[in-house]
Amino acid sequence: MVVTEEDVETVRAFNRFYTGVIGVLGEGLVRSPYSLTEARVVFELAQRPDTEVLALRRALALDAGYLSRMLTRFESDGLITRERSPDDARRQVVRLTSRGREVFAMLDERSVTEIRDLLHGLPPGERPGLLAAMRTIHGVLGDRPDRDGGVVLRPPRPGDLGWIVERNGALYDVECGWDRTYEALVAEIVADYARNHDPRRENAWIAEAGGVRVGGVFCVRRDDDVAQLRLLHVEPDTRGLGVGSALVEECVRFATEVGYAEMMLWTTALQHSAHRIYARAGFVLEAEERPVERFGSVVHGQVWRRKL
Repeated sequence: MVVTEEDVETVRAFNRFYTGVIGVLGEGLVRSPYSLTEARVVFELAQRPDTEVLALRRALALDAGYLSRMLTRFESDGLITRERSPDDARRQVVRLTSRGREVFAMLDERSVTEIRDLLHGLPPGERPGLLAAMRTIHGVLGDRPDRDGGVVLRPPRPGDLGWIVERNGALYDVECGWDRTYEALVAEIVADYARNHDPRRENAWIAEAGGVRVGGVFCVRRDDDVAQLRLLHVEPDTRGLGVGSALVEECVRFATEVGYAEMMLWTTALQHSAHRIYARAGFVLEAEERPVERFGSVVHGQVWRRKL
């Protein structure tokens, strides 16, 4: 797809607007004598006891001369110390002094306060949309899980069931505007599974990519002949990469293997990407429910089925 001049100007206009919002164009970041880049260097140095200068320059993609002048200023201000690496004398190691950590704490506290004030100033209904848009930008342009080993499906471990409840509640709040009654329903489903599931005929899977949890699903007994697929979710930054399909296919495989004759699921008309996954896995939309008030919204339910 061709990138148009209008596309470029849209990004530039957003950059100009947002740098003004966060105060980068003022005298200093969060009313301090430090620029955004200088504050970012201080932040990086605060994340570990010491840092090689070469690694710092590569991580932040900074010009060597520019970083050297910045570190010289920091050293003069008493924020850092520099010395040769004990492992390789050709390399320099830099660490924050106690004064440097005080500056980091000040910058961090002021940044948190300004962001909190920004969010508090928004109408409550607009905040989820803003945060969702920021997560989308981060997901598209930022680091994503390492998938060299592909998607791995595994049984739930301690803590995973709570994660399922948390992520379903958070995602459906942002993406569908559903309230906490949906999260309560998810918690009930998960608790019932944890207490009562029959391991011979029910199962659950967590999807991982690069050791990071990226989704989950449950296969539970509806009746002796029918299995139900429940709580399929895929993290936003890994959608479109086959995670959902892998989870659904594993559900179908398990249900077939343990002797169910049919599999069903309940979803809503909003979940268009999930519909495509279900259709590819052989599910057919059987029934559409009348829209009803549920989860603080109007929900248009659907029942999908597949013979096994």
